[in-house]
Amino acid sequence: MVMRMSRPGSMLIRAGAAVIGRKRVGLGLSLASPALRAKGVKVELSSIRPFTSRRKGVQLNVAAAAADVATDVTADLAVQTPAWRASIDFKYIRDHAKEVQANCDARAAVADVNKVVETYDKYLGLLRETDELRQERNQTAAKMKQKLEPNQRATLIEEGKALKVKVAALEADLNQMEAILQTEGQKIPNFTHPDVPTGGEENATLRKLVGSPREFEFPVKDHLELGEALKILDFETASAVSGTKFYYLAGAGALLEIALVAWAMAKVSSRGFLPHTTPDLVRASVLEKCGFQPRMANTQVYSVQDMDLCLTGTAEIPLGGLYADKVVAEEDLPIRLAAFGHCFRTEAGAAGAASKGLYRVHQFSKVEMFVLATAEQSDQIHEELISLEEEMFQDLGLHFKTLDMPSEDLGAPAYRKFDVECWMPGMQRYGEISSASNCTEFQSRRLNIRYRPSAGSEASEDNGGKKGGKAPLKFVHTLNATACAVPRMIIAILENFQQEDGTVVVPEVLRPYLGGMEVISPRQEA
Repeated sequence: MVMRMSRPGSMLIRAGAAVIGRKRVGLGLSLASPALRAKGVKVELSSIRPFTSRRKGVQLNVAAAAADVATDVTADLAVQTPAWRASIDFKYIRDHAKEVQANCDARAAVADVNKVVETYDKYLGLLRETDELRQERNQTAAKMKQKLEPNQRATLIEEGKALKVKVAALEADLNQMEAILQTEGQKIPNFTHPDVPTGGEENATLRKLVGSPREFEFPVKDHLELGEALKILDFETASAVSGTKFYYLAGAGALLEIALVAWAMAKVSSRGFLPHTTPDLVRASVLEKCGFQPRMANTQVYSVQDMDLCLTGTAEIPLGGLYADKVVAEEDLPIRLAAFGHCFRTEAGAAGAASKGLYRVHQFSKVEMFVLATAEQSDQIHEELISLEEEMFQDLGLHFKTLDMPSEDLGAPAYRKFDVECWMPGMQRYGEISSASNCTEFQSRRLNIRYRPSAGSEASEDNGGKKGGKAPLKFVHTLNATACAVPRMIIAILENFQQEDGTVVVPEVLRPYLGGMEVISPRQEA
């Protein structure tokens, strides 16, 4: 089938002839769907011979094929409908457009608030128009039930048909407008805590400093040199097997990973976090709802070819998905969860000394904390999460600092984020080992996680209910924090507790999980 298309104004699609088998046939149709007309598109199918082919028992009707062409063109021209719908408060965005745009600018987010507002207003206008036509159609249908003269009934039938066509066209436009609204609205990041510093990473403010750098009386080695000499770390073989940024842990190295995970899980579970293991693969939509972008350029996400699945970059994602589309009771909040999971990241764009060895790898193990809370609880729980992390790293005997991260470093979901950076003497710099984020309603509005206010809560105009009635469902606040990112912790332990003879002292809190091992020594070959 031959087609020619030109853009609005003179937009024209011609299908002149088709080749079916070895026969060239003309198409005797003219198509112009409402959706195409709405975009100024005219579809013409020239030549006047209908044709039905019967080959190998298959019927092919050219008219149907021509209709498929128009359908395909319509689909191509239409705005792609998002795979899921976020419960975004568009009314708030419209009423506070300048404030919302300023927040986007402070976070360096690529979002057009004016476009969202304009689209929302158009959407509301179409919705009103559609509702009015639906009401008119219902009134016409009601009249049809009355006793009528034949000519009156015929007139109402024609009116009903015309209204049906109009409503269908408006509903198509309404769906299109909602798709644009969701696409643009989902680009708007979370709000920002008023105490968050503005700007890039260099503007982070110091929250806490613990300890001081250890003074060495011998030349310091980095973790890569130490790990290879101890025969517990092997990047070379892993590179041949899996590619760059993969590694093997062997002997005490493998035991150290297991010990770190067991210690971290024991610590957080003693504080009321329910332990989980989670799937390593999740649906792309779940990942997107948590604020990650599997389809963008330079994505950090591995996607499975020809499947709607992605490898998780953090257990935060499957833990969030655990409560998707669920309603919990206010009395059950906060809900504290912890998970051991494998993390997979492409590390696109990562290069240089900062990515050396275990610091940036494609696969690693991590223990993650995740909390569902009310709006009134979330700030305090954020403080509890970062305090627990600080306590854990103090227990290991590490020197570190905690930072309040600036607006451009928050990503889309976080309302506020604290990072923990540990001194890594072999790398001669501080490196991030953990973070704790309060994402408020950003994720729950996408995952649709809500709670039912307690029986004592009454509705009011302020909370969206009718005065004196039951309070409406509310979105939970979600928080996440890293209890132990294994590779970064191994770096910190090897480099900070190395000895002059190349051995490494094991932190006391980990020794029970290593069978009493006090020192990591070079592995003896059998």
